Amino acid sequence: MKDEIYSALLLKKKIRRKSFALLIDPDKVDQAKLPALVKLAEQAGVDYLFVGGSLVVTNHLDQVVLQIKSLCKIPIILFPGTPSQVSAHADALLYLSLISGRNPELLIGQHVISAPAVRKSRLEIISTGYMVIDGGAPTTVSYISNALPIPSDKNEIALCTAMAGEMLGMKMIYMDAGSGARRPITTEMIERVSENIEIPLLIGGGIQNPEKVYHNAKAGADIIVVGNAIEKDASLLAEMASALHSVSPKPKA
Repeated sequence: MKDEIYSALLLKKKIRRKSFALLIDPDKVDQAKLPALVKLAEQAGVDYLFVGGSLVVTNHLDQVVLQIKSLCKIPIILFPGTPSQVSAHADALLYLSLISGRNPELLIGQHVISAPAVRKSRLEIISTGYMVIDGGAPTTVSYISNALPIPSDKNEIALCTAMAGEMLGMKMIYMDAGSGARRPITTEMIERVSENIEIPLLIGGGIQNPEKVYHNAKAGADIIVVGNAIEKDASLLAEMASALHSVSPKPKA
C-alpha cells in the first residue's frame, strides 16, 4: 500500500517541521468561491487540504475533490465522518477509530463495513486514533459519535488514551475539540500527549487565531487543523499558517 504522505509526515516530525491543514467541509464550501480559497491556501503555504466533516449530507464530495485537484498540487486527505465519505480522487484517507469513546461502531464496526470500498479506492490509508476533547459546547462530532468527550482538564486520561492508540498500531493521533468549540484544547494537554508518543499528533477544534496556532505548535502539535475559523474569515489563513511555520526550524543554507 502507498505511504508517501505518511512517510513525509514522519520525516517532518523527525526534523520538527510543523504542518498546517485547512479543513474543507463539502456541505459548507461555496464551490464558486473555492478557486479563491485554494489560491489563498497556496499563497499561505498550506501543507494539506483535509476534505470532509462530521455529517456530509450533500453528494458533492467527488466534485469538490476533483475541483481542488484541478486547482492546485496541495495533497488532499479525506477526513471522513461516515463510511460513505470516500473519494478515490483524493490522495489519502484518515482511517479514524474513535479511541476516546466506547461506541464499538466507531471503534471498528463502521470500518468493517467500509473496508472493501476503502481498499478498492487505492487511497493511501493512514490509521488514526481519533480523540474527542470537551470543547465546552455540544458539537456535531460528539452528537454523531454518541460518546462522551474526554474532559478538557483530564490530561492523564488523554495521555493514556493516546499511548494506547499508538501501542495498538495507530499511525497518528488526532485530538479534536470539534467544530465550533468554545474552548480549544489546552497547551498543557497537548504537551503531555506529545511528550509521550512518537507518532504525529494532530490538533483541531476551536482554534480561532494565530496566537493559538503558534502556542499549540510550540506545545508539540505536529499538524494544526483549522476549518471553522477560516469559514468565517478567510484572511486569517495566511496569518495562521505563518504563525505555525514560524515554529519550524529554519532550513540550513
